[in-house]
Amino acid sequence: MKTLLINAHPYFNNYATYTAKLKNLFLEKFNTAFPEGEIEELNLYDIALPRLESDQLLHVWSKLGSGEELSAEESQIAEMSSFLLNQFKEHHRIVILTPLHNFNITSRLKDYIDNIMVARETFKYTEDGSVGLMTDDYKALLLQASGGVYTNDDRYTPLEFSYHYLREMFKEIMGFDEFYVARAEGTSVLPEDEIMKGAKEDLDQVFDAFYTKG
Repeated sequence: MKTLLINAHPYFNNYATYTAKLKNLFLEKFNTAFPEGEIEELNLYDIALPRLESDQLLHVWSKLGSGEELSAEESQIAEMSSFLLNQFKEHHRIVILTPLHNFNITSRLKDYIDNIMVARETFKYTEDGSVGLMTDDYKALLLQASGGVYTNDDRYTPLEFSYHYLREMFKEIMGFDEFYVARAEGTSVLPEDEIMKGAKEDLDQVFDAFYTKG
């Protein structure tokens, strides 16, 4: 099962973060379950990620739509966006590794979503609304670290927009079979052993289902 790990942490090479510890927890479990398995990792803060701006993707898409020739810089943007889309579609297991920033996903993760949410590629429009095209046994797993705790059904629970946004984009819009989450939460208020114990329990609950086909 081809797995793509999308690292959306700005300090993706800082191994002391809880996001990195979540990654290690996942990799340990993956390597035990699949000794010959391979994971392709994409560090969003280590690439020239195209953005949905007037002088980048919007401009490139407009020129492509009208058949205009692209400049060298525009061609690079188009090629990178196409690479990201094809890479995404080739992997039937998507792992998203990210911290929670101001109750939502990081800015680069939103930029990435703009590159893979493409009509007629990952979803399509119909008279009855959008229909997902990623329906051939695609599953996603969100590994998220957060300073606060958002699973206590208190005032903060509705403010955790990242999980709800990503789940709806992947399941409702793109048609993924499932969207799972494992959290390292309370990193600003709880001791590390308690945080990682909860994260391990979360991951243990969803890992097998994440890799079960169908």
